[in-house]
Amino acid sequence: MTDKAAKIQDYLIPTEPYYLPLSNEVELFMAACQEKLPLMLKGPTGCGKTRFVEYMAYRLQRPLVTVSCHEDLFAADLVGRYLLTGDETVWMDGPLTLAVRHGGICYLDEVVEARKDTTVVIHPLADDRRLLPIDKRGEVLKAHPDFLLVISYNPGYQSVLKDLKQSTRQRFVALEFDYPPAEEEAAIVVQESGVDAAIAGRLVSLAAKIRNIREQGLAEGASTRLLIYAAQLIRQGITPLAACRAAITQPLTDDTGLQETLEDIITDMFE
Repeated sequence: MTDKAAKIQDYLIPTEPYYLPLSNEVELFMAACQEKLPLMLKGPTGCGKTRFVEYMAYRLQRPLVTVSCHEDLFAADLVGRYLLTGDETVWMDGPLTLAVRHGGICYLDEVVEARKDTTVVIHPLADDRRLLPIDKRGEVLKAHPDFLLVISYNPGYQSVLKDLKQSTRQRFVALEFDYPPAEEEAAIVVQESGVDAAIAGRLVSLAAKIRNIREQGLAEGASTRLLIYAAQLIRQGITPLAACRAAITQPLTDDTGLQETLEDIITDMFE
């Protein structure tokens, strides 16, 4: 095994992540993987997209190379670059190239945050060619048979400046995610945080109320992730009011009016 092949094994998920399937997403992912079809996960922040990819990588026993996309992400950050090591210049594969070369899952999280000229590099990987041009090396890399490309984004943040081009979107099979139904979401909070079912149920009810006031100016509703954070604080002895303030109100908004509205909802729920 080469050093690079050994390195890709470092990206294997060592233990099975907890994930509660809510529809046919597991079957769809498995079918797309079998057919080597790239996948696009759509859904709000903190609804379980990343956990789902981790769960599927574990089930498939494939390395998972995750890239958190941002506006300063350049193509070289994905593909690789030459680095000066001692007295010589050495090529270093980027995360995308590493997965393409050795058969991992490359997960581009919140892909719309990346520069438009950067996302173009995935186009030849996301159709039947499954190729990655590495211009700096004069190389066109054929994807390993086990390579899988997965991207995610939050349609709630779509705008003229931050949206996927049709030329990109239509290369992917799309799986749509949303917050789980109340009973399932409470079960997830219990499993992930260790709080009792009663507290989890109140937190889920709180989230439902907050999600219903998005039209008042909240960019996002309270995610399942934030509910788990609040539950973890409560499990450590923090009062529910203080835990919800720290894990839900403050992360969601800096607007004092909206904060007061959220505080009223939290107080009604826990007092």
